[in-house]
Amino acid sequence: PSSDCVVAEQLCLSDSTCNATYRTLENCALAKTRLLSLDHNSRVRCLNAELDLGNSSLLHCKCHRRMKRQEHCLRIFWTIHSSMTDAENNCESPLPSTVEHWKTDYNKLAALVAGKNCSQLAGDATNPCLKATHVCNLSKKCFRLRTDYASICTKGAGSEDVCDRRKCHRGLRNFFEKVPEDFTKRILFCPCQDEFCGERRRKTIVPDCSFQYNTKPNCLWLLDSCLEDHMCKSRLADFQQNCQPVDMSPDGCSLHNHAACLQAYMGMIGTPMTPNYVSNSSVEVSLWCTCENSGNQKEKCDQILGMFESNKCL
Repeated sequence: PSSDCVVAEQLCLSDSTCNATYRTLENCALAKTRLLSLDHNSRVRCLNAELDLGNSSLLHCKCHRRMKRQEHCLRIFWTIHSSMTDAENNCESPLPSTVEHWKTDYNKLAALVAGKNCSQLAGDATNPCLKATHVCNLSKKCFRLRTDYASICTKGAGSEDVCDRRKCHRGLRNFFEKVPEDFTKRILFCPCQDEFCGERRRKTIVPDCSFQYNTKPNCLWLLDSCLEDHMCKSRLADFQQNCQPVDMSPDGCSLHNHAACLQAYMGMIGTPMTPNYVSNSSVEVSLWCTCENSGNQKEKCDQILGMFESNKCL
């Protein structure tokens, strides 16, 4: 299995040669983060530092979903790969896939909570999203974290106050990271036959705060915001790797793993590039952005938007 970047860093820092190389890479990554232009000698030194890692466990380390100190781990990963790779160029994902198949027995899930009255689930057959919410409410953890992000993301709604998007995103990430996927996938991907159900599904991530701005920003602005954040940058690379569409493939996916693609899609929620359903009457998803006025970067912008709007794999 891929080594943990936090553990690999500790091993590297205990070795004088590896330590010196790693400190060089930290300076390279810092310069890139601050958009400082490096002269030719500095760029060569950064590239050589990456190559000098050789067989170090740092070079092949990964960060795992739901791990402690994940942000620190991702900072290490991007320090190691800062000079040779970019998330926007389909870098290898720092988050290895850990998809597990989930079953669809709601009643068994509900029965796991002792002493709860499960009869309320019987009347939810026509609205799978409402049923999924009720199942979530039977889990103390799911109910608490869902309530937490909902209260944060709805503050300021209907008034002149602007919601705190950063806190809203953090609350969403906590929900999707810490609640078992058996609950979160059902809430986010519940199948709907009517618009009432579709509206509940669309509002799972509270679009007025986490998704929509007053005016649509350019998609390249969203991308830049994402690449400035280690977490978003990592999840974008994960999404690009697991949701890479292929026209000639029967299932539309290069890796032929739709479950991994859906997991990667869920990872984008709560980042600057948060996607959502575009309406309450379809399963089409998109980013809240536009490619108008993109100038000579129109093609690149269309690619960013197309990863969500017209991705056969997703």
